[in-house]
Amino acid sequence: MSAQTRAPQRRSTSAAGAPDVLLSPTLVRAFARRLLVWHPIHGRSDLPWQGSRDPYRVWLSEIMLQQTQVVTVRGYYQRFLERFPKVHDLAAAPLDEVLGLWSGLGYYSRARNLHRCAIEVVERFGGFPSTAEQLQSLPGIGPSTAAAIASFCFSERAAILDGNVKRVLARVLAFEADVGTGAGHRQLLAHAQQLLPPADRMPAYSQAIMDLGATVCLPRQPQCGVCPLAGLCKARSQDQVTLYPLKTRKIRRSSVRLWLLWAVRADGAVWLARRPESGIWGGLYCLPVFESAQALLQSLPERLHPSVQEQPAFMHTLTHRDLHLHPLRVLVDARRDRLGQGQWCKLGELPGVPAPVRKLLSA
Repeated sequence: MSAQTRAPQRRSTSAAGAPDVLLSPTLVRAFARRLLVWHPIHGRSDLPWQGSRDPYRVWLSEIMLQQTQVVTVRGYYQRFLERFPKVHDLAAAPLDEVLGLWSGLGYYSRARNLHRCAIEVVERFGGFPSTAEQLQSLPGIGPSTAAAIASFCFSERAAILDGNVKRVLARVLAFEADVGTGAGHRQLLAHAQQLLPPADRMPAYSQAIMDLGATVCLPRQPQCGVCPLAGLCKARSQDQVTLYPLKTRKIRRSSVRLWLLWAVRADGAVWLARRPESGIWGGLYCLPVFESAQALLQSLPERLHPSVQEQPAFMHTLTHRDLHLHPLRVLVDARRDRLGQGQWCKLGELPGVPAPVRKLLSA
């Protein structure tokens, strides 16, 4: 990086106690102003959670949008609000019902934390607290989600730092630290705080910078020609936009093979067992999972072994793992055959089950 493109090296001390580079006053003045002018004309306005200052609705959308695309979240968001219009309704619901509505969204620890958080919101605060610091004390609410709720709903000057916002800031600043490290994250957060507008503009600003990252400052093929921050962007001036944000740690994909016991009763009901809270499909009901066909067979009465039928294997893709699933189907006499812990469930009354299992059973 040339001397002309470096930020001023005047240093201050951040709240965390670490020295931090102060951004140029010109950048600080222009950054929020350009976003606030751009967003009413070019930003998104058709998302069902936009424009709300209800912390319950903002929180619900933020949790659902973690690692999940907007097009997928829309339907789930509407169904959750229809069933649980207020946080008190969600807190009073059984966990199994929450997991059932969540089925297909993935990352099921989010659903369990959602339920626990609703209970704590009601029991500890009687409603959502108004500061990011208090919000972070609740289950499943991290710094960025807390900042989103506090800034959207209570106009707190709290910086959101989700993946989209990190990308915008890293490119505008040509940020040279790894945003995936603790030190890099803290430094970028300090920069983000410096760029915030006055409190009364926080809801509009937070939506604007999130929309810019989601629709213009894309990971690949960013739309620099229509970006309101193009004239401020150091990465663009260096013609190195796609190099940012820097990430030195690569997450390797893995794969695993699992065998599913598809036990069926004469009336069509299937045998489901609840998964452990941790691990794949935590807390959901599922066809019993085994690490080998042999282990699956050993779980069955010996008389059933000859009637076990292997079904076509299929793959289910998670964020960093491929699941190769091998269903083995067998007709069971519920009066004679014991299958361990679990329960019989009719296909029309399935509890929360993983999306690939639900798809398999409904085929």
